[in-house]
Amino acid sequence: MKLKREYLRTLPKVLLHDHLDGGLRAQTIIELAKESKYKKLPTQDPDELAKWFHRGATRGSLPLFLEGFEHTCGVMQTEESLERVAYEMMEDMKRDGVVYVETRFAPVFHTSKGLHLETIAKSVLKGLEHGKKDFGVHYGLILCAMRNMNPSLSQEIAELAVDLRKQGVVGFDLAGEEGGFPPKKHIDAFHYIQRENFNITVHAGEAFGKESIWQAIQWCGAHRIGHATRLIEDMRVKDGELLSMGTLAQYVLDKRIPLEICLTSNVHTGAVKNIEKHPFALFYRYKFRLSLNTDDRLMSNITLTDEYHTAAEVFGLKVEDLEKLTINAMKSAFIPYKQRIAIIYDILKPGYAKAKEKLKKEKK
Repeated sequence: MKLKREYLRTLPKVLLHDHLDGGLRAQTIIELAKESKYKKLPTQDPDELAKWFHRGATRGSLPLFLEGFEHTCGVMQTEESLERVAYEMMEDMKRDGVVYVETRFAPVFHTSKGLHLETIAKSVLKGLEHGKKDFGVHYGLILCAMRNMNPSLSQEIAELAVDLRKQGVVGFDLAGEEGGFPPKKHIDAFHYIQRENFNITVHAGEAFGKESIWQAIQWCGAHRIGHATRLIEDMRVKDGELLSMGTLAQYVLDKRIPLEICLTSNVHTGAVKNIEKHPFALFYRYKFRLSLNTDDRLMSNITLTDEYHTAAEVFGLKVEDLEKLTINAMKSAFIPYKQRIAIIYDILKPGYAKAKEKLKKEKK
């Protein structure tokens, strides 16, 4: 029995890899552009603007994919705009059935009108907390440093993340173009995070090979890996069957290092040729710890429901598989253990039990 999109929307979900500045509503971008006198938008029509972002993101290249962020970041330069975008994201999560979300962004891209990094982060946290009160969605915020920027700035972002750990920041990330910008250049920031007993996720293995994943884990101490698509390069596969694993893939599997899988985005950035070629199915079959994620909802024109639907349609996942992926995502979240367990046993398990019972009734 095929899982219908509306049924999937009602499932309780967990989202660990979502970029705040990659998920704005097109109408919000237009309104914020008018308020801030931002003149660079290609159109003032929300439907056309959404299509423009999507067209720009489907060119099979990560650098080209990232071009649209000039406009989203361009209209997120005030405390009010940052708070609004964060609040609306929480409302969108509620509509999508997401019960816990970790959203991330790079504060450095929001300083053009003079805002300080701390003010930027606190504005986003204010919007997230307001959204939690109104929509009941739990959240964590991850602050991103950028690979292609000065490592001293990464240190500053790392210190800010730790300073705000009791106010809703749950981790530190390194994002941006991989080629030519190895994560180990930012080693001081990662060592600082480790000394402070804080959480690390790193974009790796999306546009560059397994070496990027290796550096993220063994140099930078990553607790999770964003994408990790190219981990397949450390695995010998024939006719869809795994013949052997290299030491890196085996390490990731044995240590249960969570992989933040972004199916649709990986096609759009050229990490894989098409969904069918994505190594997700192989990773899942051989028990890697995986979660399904949106990456950039505006650019890829998707929701987490869409990603669940794609996984079900293309890879034949059943509701029990989606439940496993969701619980694995919650186990891998960066909030304290007690909070993770509470969401698993108070929200996820009852939610899936109800959903499976509904499916049984529909089959009769």
